[in-house]
Amino acid sequence: MSDTTLDRAGAATRSPAAADLYRAVWRWHFYAGLFVLPFLVTLAVTGALYLFRDEIDAFVHADVKRVEVQEGVQRVALSAQVAAALAVHPGTAVKYTDPADAGASSEITVAAEGGERLAVYVNPYDGRVLGSLPDKGTVMGTVRTLHSLKYFGPVARGLIEIAAGWAILLVGTGIYLWWPRGQKGGVVSVRGTPPKRVFWRDLHAVTGLFVGGFIVFLAITGMPWSNVWGGQVNAWANGNNFGYPTALRIAVPMSDEHLDHVAPTTWSLEQAQVPLSPAAGSGASSIGLDRAVATFDQLGLHRGYAVNIPSTPDGVFTGSAYPDDVAAQRVVHLDQYTGQSLVDMSYADYGPLGRWLEWGINVHLGQQFGLANQLVLLAACAGMVLLSMSAGVMWWKRRPKGSMGTPPMPRDARVFRGLLAILVVGGIVFPLVGASLLVMLALDWTMTRLRRPRLA
Repeated sequence: MSDTTLDRAGAATRSPAAADLYRAVWRWHFYAGLFVLPFLVTLAVTGALYLFRDEIDAFVHADVKRVEVQEGVQRVALSAQVAAALAVHPGTAVKYTDPADAGASSEITVAAEGGERLAVYVNPYDGRVLGSLPDKGTVMGTVRTLHSLKYFGPVARGLIEIAAGWAILLVGTGIYLWWPRGQKGGVVSVRGTPPKRVFWRDLHAVTGLFVGGFIVFLAITGMPWSNVWGGQVNAWANGNNFGYPTALRIAVPMSDEHLDHVAPTTWSLEQAQVPLSPAAGSGASSIGLDRAVATFDQLGLHRGYAVNIPSTPDGVFTGSAYPDDVAAQRVVHLDQYTGQSLVDMSYADYGPLGRWLEWGINVHLGQQFGLANQLVLLAACAGMVLLSMSAGVMWWKRRPKGSMGTPPMPRDARVFRGLLAILVVGGIVFPLVGASLLVMLALDWTMTRLRRPRLA
């Protein structure tokens, strides 16, 4: 994407109307970059790290997450593993996470007596407690919280949603500015040397050309996690029918609790209600975690699945699997007294929009295509950092001393009619983005009016 001057060869010098359009696009590319680039760098760095979350967590927390494989040794019963975890950390066991492979430990989430939630790791071969961490307190759990700005509250998360929309605007205006218009150099090659501004202009333009598509893809696939847009689209895409297709439910009562409050889940099932055990109050005993896990194994849930342990008499055992292959995603609710499957939901059962968005989210997370997925997105993240750095250097070299170096206003304000059309569309599709564009347009117009008397 280019922060170039109006004296380039091409349409910008052919007519006043073309020059005005170029000025308007350049000005808003500048504004979009000013707002987006700090977020882009933060998201690129944390996102690049999170692509390798399993590898990094397994290395950093190897003392609790990894165990020596013992061939031919029968594993300790899950009830005994839970008892061992509670003996060290008194409280209530609320979740069990199945070891993803033979060298992984069991993870038991405990609601401790002090009120905090702990992930307690147990060696499944001998039942020994290896240690504990705060729930979601691994290094990569912290990185994910930073990536989503959850540390800073809903306002900051709203800014992420706005930044995603502005990033799309940044790419669109950047492509317009990059368009060759008869220019031969700086299109797919870099001219000059680092001391010269043309080197940074070309580096910025060429990097943006190759990274722009990834920015748009990551912005769109990251939107489902946003506060406003994500919540509204989730309700629209997944409907209000308890979050499940009717054919997958038997006639059981549903609780008021949503799945994302009690178990790990996908975007498509965040609003899905958790069923109640019909046999509650019948005098029967709970089947217990051992039998529930055996049932999930028989049903074929992908290894590494999590099991939510019921905490109320009418609660259910919920098994949820979200492996790298999106097609293997699955959620199963079991009656805690009979072991009967009440709901069995898989990726194939999502609606069309839900399937598309879940696939996009899986690619966004670097999961769907294995190592190739991780390496391609790692290169894209590195390109985003380079894009941001080159924009900063190029702006610093171009700006007049003592000035922000904002690109000039178009001479004919009518050129902004197209921008207003974008505002209308943006406001409908992405409400926060449309509102922010309106605020920016008002500020730009006001500042321009205030400056005019000084320049007269």
